[in-house]
Amino acid sequence: MRASHAGLGIIVLVALWQTGVWLFAPPRYILPSPMAVAAAFLHQPGFLLRHSIITLTEIVLGLLFGAVLGAATAFGVAALPLLGRLVWPMVLILQAFPVFVLAPILVLWLGFGLASKVAMTTIIIFFPVASAFADGLRRTDREILDAVSLDGAHHWQALVGIRVPLAIPSLVSGLRVAGPLAPLGAVVGEWVGASGGLGFVMVQSNARMQTDMVFAAMAVLAILTLALRLLIDRLTVGLAPWASEADPTSSPSFRSSARS
Repeated sequence: MRASHAGLGIIVLVALWQTGVWLFAPPRYILPSPMAVAAAFLHQPGFLLRHSIITLTEIVLGLLFGAVLGAATAFGVAALPLLGRLVWPMVLILQAFPVFVLAPILVLWLGFGLASKVAMTTIIIFFPVASAFADGLRRTDREILDAVSLDGAHHWQALVGIRVPLAIPSLVSGLRVAGPLAPLGAVVGEWVGASGGLGFVMVQSNARMQTDMVFAAMAVLAILTLALRLLIDRLTVGLAPWASEADPTSSPSFRSSARS
C-alpha cells in the first residue's frame, strides 16, 4: 500500500462524508461534519495527542510481543511435531473466543493499566502471525527437503537452513495482516476499562454526546493504523518484495495501459 493511495482514499471518504452531511443534514450529535470534527481536534490537540501516545504505546508493545510469540509458537510447532499436535488445538480454541469476551477477563486479571491492553493487543496479533508462519513452514516443498536429507542434513538443519528462510514471506504476510488489527486490541481493552487512550476518549465523549470528539479520536486512530501498515510495508519490503504485486497500480502492465 502506497502513501499516495491511502491519502487519495481518505480524501474520497471525507468528500463523501461531507456530501452526505450536506444532503441529509443529520443532527450534529448523530453525524458531525468533517469541519466540526476538525474543529474538535484543533480545540484540544494536546488532549488527543496525550491519549494517542497511550494508545500508540499499547499498540507497539502488543505488536512486538504478539509477533515474537506468534513466530516462536509456529517455529516450536514445526520443530517439535508432537508438541505441535498438543499446542495447536489449544491455540485454535483460544482463537475462537471473541475479543469482547477476553477483554474483561484480562482487565480483571491485569488491572486497568497498560498491561491488560498490551495483553489484548498481543493476543490479536498472535493468531495471524502464528497461523501464517506455521502454514509457510508446513508447506515447504517435499522435494527440497528430500534433497537436503540425501545430503545428510538432519531435522534441525533443514528447519533452520531451508524451511525458515522459505517461510519468511508467509511470516511477512501474517505481519501485514496483523498490523492493522493491533489498534483494535488496544481500543477494545480501553473500552472495557482504562484511564487513558483513544478508546477511553471515545467512551467518555460518547457518554457526553460529544460525537465530534468521538469522530476526532476515530480519525487519529485511523491515521495511526495507516501509518503502522505503511511502516510494516517499508520494513518488510526486502523480505517479501512480491508484496507490491498485490497493488495492481504498481505493475508495469497497469502503468503502460494507463499511459495508452
